Amino acid sequence: MELTPKDRLAVALDFPSAKSALDLVDQLSGTCQWFKVGMELYYATGNAFVETLRNRGFNVFLDLKLHDIPNTVAGAIRSATQAGASLLTIHASGGPAMMAAATEAAQAPDSPRLLAVTVLTSMDAAQLAAIGVTSSPADQVLRLAKLAQKSGINGMVCSPEEAGILRSELGSGPLLVIPGIRPAGSDVGDQKRIATPTIAIERGASMLVVGRPITRAANPAETAESILKEIERASGTDR
Repeated sequence: MELTPKDRLAVALDFPSAKSALDLVDQLSGTCQWFKVGMELYYATGNAFVETLRNRGFNVFLDLKLHDIPNTVAGAIRSATQAGASLLTIHASGGPAMMAAATEAAQAPDSPRLLAVTVLTSMDAAQLAAIGVTSSPADQVLRLAKLAQKSGINGMVCSPEEAGILRSELGSGPLLVIPGIRPAGSDVGDQKRIATPTIAIERGASMLVVGRPITRAANPAETAESILKEIERASGTDR
């Protein structure tokens, strides 16, 4: 099934409370279909907020970046499944045993599809070297992505810079979810490896994650609509 632009944009709800997050959701209702709930909001609101979004008809990308021993991660996936999220992240650096346990736990009915986070978009070669990884970001991303694919994970999270090589090396099957998206002329913030929506889509991205360029815009709905149109032009799809 061909993805529409709305299927390919997730708005990051990086807020400390349900009220502030729902204020933005209300502004984007009718414009966006997917919302990403990260650690800040999830730890403040729990599964109840995910259920609220689901009850309003939205799809939820639960970005918890699980990274622990295999048994603990498997249990966390079973707990998160009860909320009804459609996507859930784990860290690929947790290793093959952890990812295999995650894959097995996600076989239960109504489980979310799993995404393996490779290298955070806030990290560059210097940050990797500081933790003992001497490979380039691209080589490290590819190594972890191949490991995730072999472990049965549904997709990967990577920066726009690695999307092209992952699509080339892994084929059309895996979901490639791309944060670090900045429309032309917007503030880079703390991100290191970024690109515009057009470049990310052209490199093979399945879904783009956009936070501050939308959530801090003077008119969030207008900005989101502009990004959706850019996705449409880049992907050649019609809404």
